[in-house]
Amino acid sequence: MVSNTTATFSLPVSTSAKVGIAILTLAFSLGFPGNLFVVWSVVCRVRKRSVTCLLVLNLAVADALVLLTAPIFLRFLAGGRGWEFGSPACKLVHYLSSVNMYVSIYLICLMSMDRWLAVTRPFLSQRMRTKRSLLILLLAVWVTAFLLSLPMPFYRSNLRKVFPNNVTLRFCVPYHWQSVGHRVFQYTFETVMGCLVPYSLINTCYSSVICRLQSAMFQRRGQGSRLILMIICTFALFWLPYHIVNTIEVIGLLQGSRSTVDAALVARPNVTAFAYFSSAVNPILYVFAGSSHIRQAGLSFMGKLFEATNSETRTTSTFARSGRSSSSREDGSVLHTLSVKLGKPFRGRQGDAETREMNQAELKTLASVEP
Repeated sequence: MVSNTTATFSLPVSTSAKVGIAILTLAFSLGFPGNLFVVWSVVCRVRKRSVTCLLVLNLAVADALVLLTAPIFLRFLAGGRGWEFGSPACKLVHYLSSVNMYVSIYLICLMSMDRWLAVTRPFLSQRMRTKRSLLILLLAVWVTAFLLSLPMPFYRSNLRKVFPNNVTLRFCVPYHWQSVGHRVFQYTFETVMGCLVPYSLINTCYSSVICRLQSAMFQRRGQGSRLILMIICTFALFWLPYHIVNTIEVIGLLQGSRSTVDAALVARPNVTAFAYFSSAVNPILYVFAGSSHIRQAGLSFMGKLFEATNSETRTTSTFARSGRSSSSREDGSVLHTLSVKLGKPFRGRQGDAETREMNQAELKTLASVEP
């Protein structure tokens, strides 16, 4: 408990705390109403919700929930009286922040996989794009995020610190029972599961998509692809410094380098606040992406943007299917011409499968010796 002498006692607000206050104030002011606006747009203004649209909805809900914790952190930084909200709140707010990190990155993974399927496996994409499948995947993402975040409350504690004049304050700080192994585990686990694994999947999906789009049949890249790429790049921009600091601290702990660990400890509050701001940025991205709809649709512009991602996905799948169909037609046309020239009619898709395969093999052999 806080001593009675703390009624008039408060710690001076450091420069680092002032930076954190500015970041959190801006994040809450822009992000919370912005994410609520996204939720309202999807729920009330979008008639046909695409997979991208529903993933964005879940992303906005996760961001809005974590931004609700901003006033608590603001009070902690500006009040100068330590952590006044008790141990359960200390663990809960950091747990929610961790859940938001995992939900966000794995929703982005789903966006990337959906784009990859639409471009490279259009028929499979059509079969899998059902409401039931999407709800199962979304539930799996949320459950996975809650499970992956379980270490966080165990590694947070509301510890006492005694100041001059017998003043005692509490602080919500990382706590690892003075164990190097626990610290290495926590930060390595966060970086592997929150950065390396999901971004490996994202990079694999988009590398395949980009290669596919370079072909003649896939030259257009719609709003959905641009929007997802912006979300991916922005999330990486804000969270990469946090994971870099995790890596630096782990290296310092394993090498026994006190200076390296101290450097990571100094940087951690700032990169954590910077990562926190990522929850406020996505609505701003949607405004830029949907700016062409603002004059025409007014406050419904975001609904128009998300409806455009739906039509663009259908167009991409249509292009993919038409590319494969035209390739089959070209093969059939060549074989048909050859069969007429050689006086042996080709049965095509209507004929028996085995006979068709024999005809194709025979015609290709004859073509190779035909002058």
